[in-house]
Amino acid sequence: MARTFRRQRQAHPIAELNVTNLIDLGFTLLIIFMITTSSSKQEQTIPLNLPIESKSPQITPPADQKYVAVSVDGAGQFYVENQPVTFAELRARFEQMGSLPKKPVIRIRGDAHVPYEKVIQLMDELKKAGLVQITFDTQTPS
Repeated sequence: MARTFRRQRQAHPIAELNVTNLIDLGFTLLIIFMITTSSSKQEQTIPLNLPIESKSPQITPPADQKYVAVSVDGAGQFYVENQPVTFAELRARFEQMGSLPKKPVIRIRGDAHVPYEKVIQLMDELKKAGLVQITFDTQTPS
C-alpha cells in the first residue's frame, strides 16, 4: 500500500491586510510632529508686540551659529531664553557668554512699547561683555 504525504489543502492567499505596523508608524510620526511644533513655538511664550518692518530678503545664517534670545516686555522686564532675570543676573549671563570662544549672536526681542532706554541699557551691557553680534526681531505686516 503506497502512501502519499501530500497535504490536501493548497496554500491560499491571505485576504486580510495587517495594518498594525502602519498604525504604529502613524502614531510615532504624530508624536514627533507634536514635539517639534511645540518646541518651535517656544520663544513665543512671552507675550510681546514686536515692532513692524517692511518685507525684505532674508540672509541664511550659518548652521553652526548659536543664537540667544533676550526679550524685553512692555513693563521693562528682561528675559533670557524665556526665563525672567534681573538686570544684575543679565549682566552676569552676558559676561559668561562673552568669555566663550565662539560667542553667540544675541537676538533682541523688544516689545514695541518698551521704553527706548531699556533697549539702550541692554545694548550697553552687551558691548561691555564683548557681544557685538546683535539682531533685532521684528514682525512683518500681514
